[in-house]
Amino acid sequence: MVAVELHVAYNRSPMSDSGAGHRLGALLRDVIEAIALAAVLFFVLRFVVQNTVVDGPSMEPNLSNHQWVLVDKLAYRLGEPSRGDVIVFHAPDGTGKEFIKRIIALPGETISIRDGLVKINGEALDEPWEPRLDDSAFGPYVVPEGKVFVLGDNRSQSNDSRSWSSNSSALDEDMIVGRAWLRIWPPSAWGRIGHDTSAVHAQGASGP
Repeated sequence: MVAVELHVAYNRSPMSDSGAGHRLGALLRDVIEAIALAAVLFFVLRFVVQNTVVDGPSMEPNLSNHQWVLVDKLAYRLGEPSRGDVIVFHAPDGTGKEFIKRIIALPGETISIRDGLVKINGEALDEPWEPRLDDSAFGPYVVPEGKVFVLGDNRSQSNDSRSWSSNSSALDEDMIVGRAWLRIWPPSAWGRIGHDTSAVHAQGASGP
């Protein structure tokens, strides 16, 4: 009887080992597939979106210091920059920093600023994003092809196209990382970032 029992146990052992090995192989395969999928999603998301932290008060009252925003990196691969777009771009001074500003003037347009009032091709710009105006003066300046003219919404606290050298006041479109899309932190500020394509009105620019 003992020999028979041992014989039965001996016959079942290889089958048990085979089943365990099969389950282990399937588990390892599932883990590898999950890791590969996560890696693909990670690199796709890095290509499509970017998280950026606002540094400083230059975009107040619409974006505040230390807010986190998601940037749509495909926006200008699939379309063209528009007036009113809030963009993230590589700083033109070559420091490796990234700035966030709003597009105000487009290629071929003439921009001038007097007492904080922005004019495009001689007509006052309606700014529904309600910037904090100052008494700055600039221009007239013709935006070259392939470039855009950017300003911060908080004009007196912004390092933007007005303060860059006259030969490079406009920003090369190749320097743009993407269009700011969504405020994600803090939770109280969560929401889509407005990109008002403003018309030029002779009546004057709105603002506080």
